[in-house]
Amino acid sequence: MTVSHSEPSLATATRSPLLAVTGLAVAFEVDGETHQAVHEVTFELRRGQVLALVGESGSGKSVTAMAALGLLPATARVSGSITLAGEELVGAEPRLLREVRGGRIGTIFQEPTTALNPVFTIGDQVAEAIRTHREVSRRAAAARVRELLSAVGLNDPERVARAHPHELSGGQLQRAMIAMAISSDPLLLIADEPTTALDVTVQAGILDLLRDLRARLDMAVLLITHDMGVVADLADDVVVLREGCLVEKAPVAQLFADPRHEYTRALLHAVPQLPELRLPGAASAEPRQPEPPARPPSPHAETATIDEPAVRVRDLVVEYPGRRRDRRVRAVDGVSLDIAQGEVVALVGESGSGKSTIGRALAGLVPVTAGTVQVVGVDVTRAAARALHGRELRRLRARMGIVFQDPASSLNPRRTIGASIAEPLSLHTDLAADAQRERVDELLEAVELPRRMRDRYPYEMSGGQRQRVAIARAIALDPALLIADEPTSALDVSVQARILELFRSVQQRFGFACLFISHDLAVVDQLADRVAVLHNGRMVEQGPAATVLRAPEHPYTSRLLASAPVADPARQAQRRAARQRLAA
Repeated sequence: MTVSHSEPSLATATRSPLLAVTGLAVAFEVDGETHQAVHEVTFELRRGQVLALVGESGSGKSVTAMAALGLLPATARVSGSITLAGEELVGAEPRLLREVRGGRIGTIFQEPTTALNPVFTIGDQVAEAIRTHREVSRRAAAARVRELLSAVGLNDPERVARAHPHELSGGQLQRAMIAMAISSDPLLLIADEPTTALDVTVQAGILDLLRDLRARLDMAVLLITHDMGVVADLADDVVVLREGCLVEKAPVAQLFADPRHEYTRALLHAVPQLPELRLPGAASAEPRQPEPPARPPSPHAETATIDEPAVRVRDLVVEYPGRRRDRRVRAVDGVSLDIAQGEVVALVGESGSGKSTIGRALAGLVPVTAGTVQVVGVDVTRAAARALHGRELRRLRARMGIVFQDPASSLNPRRTIGASIAEPLSLHTDLAADAQRERVDELLEAVELPRRMRDRYPYEMSGGQRQRVAIARAIALDPALLIADEPTSALDVSVQARILELFRSVQQRFGFACLFISHDLAVVDQLADRVAVLHNGRMVEQGPAATVLRAPEHPYTSRLLASAPVADPARQAQRRAARQRLAA
């Protein structure tokens, strides 16, 4: 495999390496067979530098980082060298590795809800990390906890320290995780997909925080991500891995402007691009970009203009019980929305804006406080109120399909792929077993999977293949409405590109209306006909995607768009400046 090397950036070339990885190879013994996960990888990372490890799932990014921490399973065989400030970590004594983990090296994980203990408060967990590596009193540790929580931008650190993980938002949890990671003033911070599950404004805040910590503490940051926009926003240098091999390394500006390896070029080509940002009442925030080619019209567009909409929502209000009986939380407040047949409408907004609640209201899965929800002419609210499990609601749900964010959790691991796809057919039709099998084969072909896949289990498939299966199951009954809730956010960019292309072709072929819920605005630009923007449960703007995403009228939409990173360091610097101006 050809490897393209470039000179290190001038900002880092004069400093000696903090982390030096030389000829690293990692192999796993599985059922008597050897699987090589990392092949002779070599790179260096200096203090004050952000080095991004990028590549698709299975490329060896996380394995490389876990090798540095000595956290690989017993089945792993590690060779080569990993030194931290000149001290060898490969084959090091357990005592040294315990000192390094959380001490000299801090780690931020992708999903803080699984990394934090739900039983203990945030303050207790950060204090435990401090006292593991320092001999301090409980009072001193508590003071250090408050100092750290304040340093990572958490308002009211006293309240946050007393809170349990479930009482904080995703962005607050990630900041608490960063506070824990820097609690012992580490030399190196490993950030493993630190923003993947976050919406764009929270993500922008976390990236600003990492940039600030790098500058203030002179830390080195090893950034592991498949989000090339995050790389363009934060990284100084980039290492590209493919199937465990290092194929290219270069300063970030050079890599994006002139990628040398064909795999890097393919990776960058797969990244969906946001349009030029034009702020109301101001000049363009960034260099003029060519307009994208117009999306081909849906073959169902003519009927969409003359028929009744597939979805009609009027003045929708959804409230949830609060912590006190007399207090209720209004998740959706007076939202009205139509989705025509054959149309894709995207709901965008920050976490907690009400996007998923609206999707659940359409499916009759949450009680509606006020307003009306009609799907294919049926009043969902009345059907749900009369008979939650009755025939009317059951017939209505047969006209809907749902695709969730994580197909691994939405597919039954004990059932074959064929059985999972056939489940809606068994529940809602009288098809015989042979007819069901034939329909499953048709659906597998529709999502571009071979028929032999029907006998596999979810764990035997990649993330992209599982999402194809989820789409096949969702369209099994030829739905009038498909609800897609963050269907591509957990996928690599190259897999995401293929799933989006598949989604477009399936939607064009079957002509269903689609509610597409996403925080990825570049994906929305590629797929949606119209965009509706939610903020604190209210609809603040809606209109054609080309208009809303290129010339937003509402200040919140402008801030949302300016917060979304793009895979171009020069454009991203312009967008960051625009976001800072909007926040001022």
